[in-house]
Amino acid sequence: MIIQRKYWRLAMDTYDITFVGHMCYDEIIPYNSPARIAPGSAVLCGAVVAAKTGKKVAAVVKMAKQDESILEPMKQAGVETFLIPSEHTTYSRVIHPVEDVDVRKLVIVRNAGYFFIDEIPELNTGFVHLAGISDQEFTLDFIYGLKRKGYKLSADMQSFVRQVDPETGEIEFKDVLQKMEIIKELSMVKLDIVEAKVLTNTDDIEKAAGAIEAWGCPEIVITHSGGVLARVNGNTYYEKFSNSSVVGRTGRGDTTFAAYLSWRMDHDPREALKFAAALVSIKMESPGPFAGTVNDVLVRINEKHR
Repeated sequence: MIIQRKYWRLAMDTYDITFVGHMCYDEIIPYNSPARIAPGSAVLCGAVVAAKTGKKVAAVVKMAKQDESILEPMKQAGVETFLIPSEHTTYSRVIHPVEDVDVRKLVIVRNAGYFFIDEIPELNTGFVHLAGISDQEFTLDFIYGLKRKGYKLSADMQSFVRQVDPETGEIEFKDVLQKMEIIKELSMVKLDIVEAKVLTNTDDIEKAAGAIEAWGCPEIVITHSGGVLARVNGNTYYEKFSNSSVVGRTGRGDTTFAAYLSWRMDHDPREALKFAAALVSIKMESPGPFAGTVNDVLVRINEKHR
């Protein structure tokens, strides 16, 4: 593939967080509700949240150039975007076959392909967060390349646990052969309860966090339907969600971690966890990325997360 270098110009500004991952179209098929299609991805959910907290944010995305208009929500939120052109924009289908929102069938219909280190712009950034939606985006060699550049890394383990069947496109949640090598390169890692169980063979999120900590990552965030846990340098924190509906459940983990990472830069783990739980609780009450303000989150904390 010929890299169109005009799309990976040198980034002269300094960013607090840079999100890397595919943009995609999400076809959401809820249980007993009409289907809907909208731009999505872990990058979109995360970058918008981080920008709304006041952080300076960049997003490096891989997608078809002709679909560039779906970057507008990020641009309008103040996110600087860097597009790596691909033949396709990733298209994912999310099917909820039962009422439990944590039970999902995921299918990748089209895929933008892997990231390569020479495609990534030279960035001055506090964190690089690997926000993939499947194992078709990042390799261990890519992670090593980012580390050689001196970047502080965080990652969403769905980027490795969600493994795409090459024939059907259906995603299966599988253990990751190189999980310890990946995790020890990270300063923070995000998982949900399903991913945590696949990697650690326990559905006790506190035990799972302890196991992952032993692999070399000092800060672990795990979400499940009831709330979010953080394990930080041997200490465990937990905060319940306060949402009144789950119509906006898609993007829960991406949003939670982006809020946690953004707030954590200036706050202790407990305060960052409260902020993240409150913000994602608001987000889950409406479809799409978080559309509120920091003040909305602070009000929710005062009302529900004291």
